[in-house]
Amino acid sequence: MSRHSEHAAETRARGDRVDPATAAFVSHRNLLFTVAYEMLGSAADSEDVLQETWLQWADVDLDTVRDQRAFLMRITTRRALDRLRTLARRKESYVGPWLPEPLLTSPDVAEDVELADSVSMAMLLVLETLGPTERAVFVLREVFDLPYGEIAEAVEKSEAAVRQIAHRARAHVAARRPRTVVSAAETRDALTAFQRALESGDLQGLLDKLAPDVVYLGDSGGAAPSAGAPVVGAVQVASLLTTSRLGQLATVKPAQVNGYPALLLQLDEETTAVLAVRIDEGSITGLYVVRNPEKLSHMAHVTALSR
Repeated sequence: MSRHSEHAAETRARGDRVDPATAAFVSHRNLLFTVAYEMLGSAADSEDVLQETWLQWADVDLDTVRDQRAFLMRITTRRALDRLRTLARRKESYVGPWLPEPLLTSPDVAEDVELADSVSMAMLLVLETLGPTERAVFVLREVFDLPYGEIAEAVEKSEAAVRQIAHRARAHVAARRPRTVVSAAETRDALTAFQRALESGDLQGLLDKLAPDVVYLGDSGGAAPSAGAPVVGAVQVASLLTTSRLGQLATVKPAQVNGYPALLLQLDEETTAVLAVRIDEGSITGLYVVRNPEKLSHMAHVTALSR
C-alpha cells in the first residue's frame, strides 16, 4: 500500500476493530500491486493506481459486492488501463531505450515459476508490444486465471470479444517470449560467469556467454551515462561492457530481481544500476541495464508480489 493509502486505511480502523473495507484491501494489496505492475512495468505508477483503487473502494457499499477480490481487481485494471495511456505519451519523449522499473523480489516469487516468468524483465518487454486492452486481457487470463466473464467486466468488452483478444494476445506473446522458461539455477550460472568476466574486463569471457545476436538495452533516461540506442551483436556488446568498465568502477552483487537472479552495481552500498538478462538455449540473448535513478528507488527494499 502506498503511504497515502496506508494513512487512509489507518484512519478507517477503530481500536482493535478493523474496518471491513480496509481489511479486504490490505489482504489483497500484494495481488493488486502485481496486477498493476504487470500491466504498467512501473512500480511508481502501480503505487499510484493502488491509491486510486483504495479511494474508489473506500466509497463502495460492501453489501453490494459479491466477490471482493474480483471487484478490487476490476477497479485496479480500469485504473491501470487509464494510466497506460498516460505512460504511452511519456515514453514518446523518453530519452533513449525504455525498460521496466526493476523490483527487488523475495525467494518465494522465484519459487512460483509462473509468477517469476510473468514479471521477468524479458516478459515485461514482450508485454510492452501489446496494446493496452490486449495486455490487460493477457495478464488477467494467463497470469491470474480470471474467468472470461470477469475479464470482460474489467475491460468493459463483451465476453466474446475478450476471448478473441485473449487468443490474439497469446499468439503474439508466444512468438516473442523466450523459447523456454529458464530455471533460476541456469540464470544464476550464466550470471556468475558473466560477473567474473565483467569484473576482470575479460573480453573473451564475455563473448563466451553472449549469443551472436545479443541485444543490449541501457535505460538511463538521460540521467546517467548509457548507450542512447540498442546495441546488437556479441562483439559490439562485449566491447561496450569492457570499455565502460562497469564491473570495475562499482561493486557487483548478485540479487533476486523480478523473480530471477540479476546483478546490482553499487557505489557506497547504493544501487546505481541493475543488470538483468534474457537467456535462450544457454546463451544471453538480452542484456538489460537500468541506470535511471528514478527507476531504482524500489531497489532499497523487497517488494511483495503475489497471485
